[in-house]
Amino acid sequence: MMRMTGLLAGLALALGACSAAPAESRAVPATGSNAARHPVSGLAVVPLAVGRHALKVELAASPADQERGLMFRTAMGPDEGMIFPMNPPRQAYFWMRNTLIPLDIIYIGPDRRVLNIVHGVPHDETPLPSAGPVSAVLELNKGRAAQLGIKPGDRVVW
Repeated sequence: MMRMTGLLAGLALALGACSAAPAESRAVPATGSNAARHPVSGLAVVPLAVGRHALKVELAASPADQERGLMFRTAMGPDEGMIFPMNPPRQAYFWMRNTLIPLDIIYIGPDRRVLNIVHGVPHDETPLPSAGPVSAVLELNKGRAAQLGIKPGDRVVW
């Protein structure tokens, strides 16, 4: 899944390119070697809770991992997802280029609470913006946020 962040998102669309924050602002510390790894992506799998709902999510920590996201994946389990940490927090735009799975895109504010939720349609390149600066973005299967009752203001812990 291609990611666009910052104020240059509109210009990037006009140029047909993807703009991203500098790598040093997006990276997070590597997880330990004992971390579980996802069998498809090879990314670390970490526990995440939204309210009282426990999930296991892939950690897309590096710029390359965030750029790839869930592109070309054909399935994801009901209690699985992918988390994209953003340090420092910033406005974010996600789109669905080369993404085959319909998704709920959950923007998480700097206070670690759900800011807003948008719904991604496979292959759609329309930028889906956060409602303000975010410290992370969580992707789940489309409809899963509603099934779990996830809503703006819910606390997210990972």
